[in-house]
Amino acid sequence: MATTDHPPAGRQPAAIRSALTVLEQVARAGPGVTARELSTALGLSPATTYRLVNLLVAEEYLVRLPDLRGFALGRKVVELAGAVADSAVPAGAADAVAELRSRVRLAVHLASLRHGRLRMLDPDPDHPPSPDAVLARHLHASALGKLLLANQADWRPADLRRLTPRTLRKPEALERELDRVRGDQVARQFGELRTDRGCVAMPVRDQDGTLIAGLAVSGSPDRIAALSPAVLQLVEHCATNLAHLLHRTVT
Repeated sequence: MATTDHPPAGRQPAAIRSALTVLEQVARAGPGVTARELSTALGLSPATTYRLVNLLVAEEYLVRLPDLRGFALGRKVVELAGAVADSAVPAGAADAVAELRSRVRLAVHLASLRHGRLRMLDPDPDHPPSPDAVLARHLHASALGKLLLANQADWRPADLRRLTPRTLRKPEALERELDRVRGDQVARQFGELRTDRGCVAMPVRDQDGTLIAGLAVSGSPDRIAALSPAVLQLVEHCATNLAHLLHRTVT
């Protein structure tokens, strides 16, 4: 009797749809969502959910989080999203960010902050940042996230999860921090998202003052805390140039 390596007709499309549904739910829920939560949200049996999750992890569409419970979108999804995002960065803007990297010798990341969403546009290829999903879910713990929150007058604290001993968890403490960001037009974090990373971020604003992006430099917390005024001026100058280079192209 002949055998086949392919699933029976009719079952393969259903399995693909279920796998895509799991990916969509992880994207909606954000990093840390558990298989049990996915099963409940999607109405799938626990056995089916675990089978799909394990398959997606094996194929690198999902990743198990070592520090947070549950799962997040994996490398292949990030690469697909990055391929689309790259097309939104004008060559002049990419050149400006590359020049800043060569001058400050730190990780430099450019992120879109339009429409209240944080999405990496030009992450440093030599020093990859935390995944977009982690940054988006924990805005209170990253410099880019603080830029975004400071621009939202009606922000409401959601899950101020403690990611490290330095993470700001009390709403009043975070609000004081956001007031400083609004006044200085600079956001900082020192080991709040990861104990081994600090970051300084400056806003990129459109001609009408709309926040469209954030420019961040990252390194060890001690190194970021000791940044010289000259380096900060380079970052500020680049952010000002990016405002003209990006204009309405960032979506």
